[in-house]
Amino acid sequence: MRGREGPGGRDARGGDQGFVTAEAAMVLPVLVLVVTTLVWGLLVVLAQIQCVDAARVGARAAARQDPEGAVTSVTREAAPDGARVTVTREGEHVRVVVVADPPGTGVLPFRLRGEAVADTEETVGTAGASAAPAPPAQEGAGS
Repeated sequence: MRGREGPGGRDARGGDQGFVTAEAAMVLPVLVLVVTTLVWGLLVVLAQIQCVDAARVGARAAARQDPEGAVTSVTREAAPDGARVTVTREGEHVRVVVVADPPGTGVLPFRLRGEAVADTEETVGTAGASAAPAPPAQEGAGS
């Protein structure tokens, strides 16, 4: 009893053996492209989070009345590489804006942006007149 042999003694299923290789050859580049796009998207989201966090750090430093150079330095440390930092003071508010290019080739038509606004705090030395004096120390209280 012969199996599924076709004319000439060949197996009738033998014609499908190359399709699996061809399908894999077509699907693998698409999978690589999808994974690469997902990883790149994750890097863009992380850079956006860095911009927002850097703006918050800078706004806190500016609200404490730190010098503008120190505010810019602290903000740049927390920001993505190559980010531009802008610090403006508007009355009792400080605004810190961090703008960065998305990671990758740089051909995308958008920029990442983080902005934070904070109220300025009074410095420690300005409230000296209204501070209550310290109570006098008592000597020999325990003897």
